Amino acid sequence: MTDSVAETKSGTVSGNILLVDDDKFLVDMYSMKFTGAGFNVQACLSVSDALRFLRDGFAPEAIVFDIVMPEHDGFSFLQTLDAEHLAPSAVKVALTNQGNDAEKAKAEGLGVDRYVVKASMIPSEVVEAVKEEMEKRKGKK
Repeated sequence: MTDSVAETKSGTVSGNILLVDDDKFLVDMYSMKFTGAGFNVQACLSVSDALRFLRDGFAPEAIVFDIVMPEHDGFSFLQTLDAEHLAPSAVKVALTNQGNDAEKAKAEGLGVDRYVVKASMIPSEVVEAVKEEMEKRKGKK
């Protein structure tokens, strides 16, 4: 688990990001990318850990999560977020290796704002995609 705060050149934090993936290498890499972009990152290696942080009051502007994980998958994670009203205003980005349309449609039906296939974007593009979704959300308020 990492809990790091980064500041942008203007000295402000861009927002809280919750990363959820069972692959430690990917969690560490994306944590570094988001931190470098000025985000406060809470990284979790399981849905259980992510839910614990949310229930304890961590308020992310965006949640980036994998679909396929042991114990609980990304779909059950989305269902729990909805059922418990956790992070209702957070942008939800599925970052997965699952590229089929049925998985994408299921995720979107559960409230995903963006569905990204890991192999289709390099990490810096994923950071930019999350920023885009956050800007869209801010524009809707």
